[in-house]
Amino acid sequence: MPDPRMNVALLTTAETFATAIARGLSAAHVEIASLWLSKLHELLSQPIGSVFPTTSLLDHIPDLIGHIADDLASPAEHAIVTNTAVIAKAQELGDLRFQQQASVHQILREYRLLAEVMNEFVTAEVERLGLQTRSADALRVAARLHESVLVLMQTTVDRFVARYADKAAQQNERLQGFNRMVSHELRQPLGTIVSAIGLLRRDDTPPDIRDRGVELIETNAKRMATLTTKLLSLSSLDVDSPQTQAVDLGKIVDDTAGQVRELAERRGVSIKVSVPQIRIVTDVGRVELILINLLSNAIKYCDPSKADRFVEVAATEQPDGVRVTVTDNGLGIPQDHLGRVFEGFYRAHAARDRELDADGIGLGLAIVAECARHLNAALDIASEEGRGTTLFVHLRATPPTAG
Repeated sequence: MPDPRMNVALLTTAETFATAIARGLSAAHVEIASLWLSKLHELLSQPIGSVFPTTSLLDHIPDLIGHIADDLASPAEHAIVTNTAVIAKAQELGDLRFQQQASVHQILREYRLLAEVMNEFVTAEVERLGLQTRSADALRVAARLHESVLVLMQTTVDRFVARYADKAAQQNERLQGFNRMVSHELRQPLGTIVSAIGLLRRDDTPPDIRDRGVELIETNAKRMATLTTKLLSLSSLDVDSPQTQAVDLGKIVDDTAGQVRELAERRGVSIKVSVPQIRIVTDVGRVELILINLLSNAIKYCDPSKADRFVEVAATEQPDGVRVTVTDNGLGIPQDHLGRVFEGFYRAHAARDRELDADGIGLGLAIVAECARHLNAALDIASEEGRGTTLFVHLRATPPTAG
C-alpha cells in the first residue's frame, strides 16, 4: 500500500506551480496569441481582414499575455491593476479596436476566447511538466490568471466606451455648430429675397428699382442653391464611412484637374500637374473633394494683375505616406487670416467678390479640413499676400478608418 506521505512530497508548492505556469506562458506568448487568432477566425462569420483591417492586434495580445505571466509569477511586485505600463497597453488596445470599428460585444468575445486558450495551454503545460499541486493552490493560480484577464478586459472596454462617448459628443457638437452655420447663412439671403419681393409688390416702385429687386432675388436664390449644395457635401462627410481602395494618385489628380479646366480657361489660369505614378490606398471620393476645392479656390482667387496665372499640383512619396501640394501665384492670404481659413464660412477676400467675380461662401476649405480629418491626413498652409498660396496635404500610408 503506497505511503500517503510520498504523495505529499511529490506535490509542487503553490509558488513553484505558479512560477512554472508563468514561465511557460512567457515563453509561448507569441504561439498562444497565434492560436487565439486562429480560434477567433473560426468563430467569425466574415473574413478576418474585414474584422482586423491591420495586424496591429497581434502586436498587443502577445504583450498582454507576457504581462499576465509576470503577474502570475510575482503577484506582489507585478499586480496588473496597479501596473501603469500594462494598463496603458490594454488602453491602447481599446483605442485600436475603436479605430477598427469593433463593438463592445466583439471585444468581450475576444477576451473570453483568450482566457479559454490560456486555460487550454495551462492544462497542456501541467501534463507536459508532470506538475502536481493541491487543488486549493491550483484554484488560486487559475483565479489569479482569470483576474488578470478580467482586469485587462475591463480596461480595454472602458477605454473603448470612453472613445465612443467622446466621438458622440464631438458629433453632437459639430451638428449643433452645423445647424448654427446653416441658420446664420440662410437668414441673410432669405431676408434679402423677402425685402425684394415686397418692393416688387408695390405699384409705385420705379422700373429701375424693380429690375434691381429681380436681380437681388436671382443673385440670392443662386447663393442659396450653392450654399445648399455645399452644406449637403459637408454634412455627408460625417455620415459616410470611408470607402478605401488602391488607386493611382496621378489619375485622381488628372481627373480632378479636368473637372475645373473650363473654369481655369475662363480666368486665364493654367493648370500644371507634376504627379508621378504613386499607388495609394485611400478614400478616393474624399481625396477628390479635397482637390476640387483647393483647385477651385486657387482659380477663383487668381491675381488678375498677373499675366501668367497658374495653379500647380505636385506629389512626392514620404516614408509614412504621400505629400500633395497645390500651389498658385494668386492673391495670397494676409498673415492675420491664415489661422482661420479652415473655419466654416470664413473668407479672407469677401470684400473683393464683385471685382473678382467670385461667388464663394467660405465652405471650400472647411470641407477640405473635414475630409482631411476623415482621412487622418495632415493639412498645412503657407501664403504670402501678393505672391500666392501653397496648401500641403499629407496622406497617410495606412488606409483611413471611420472615426
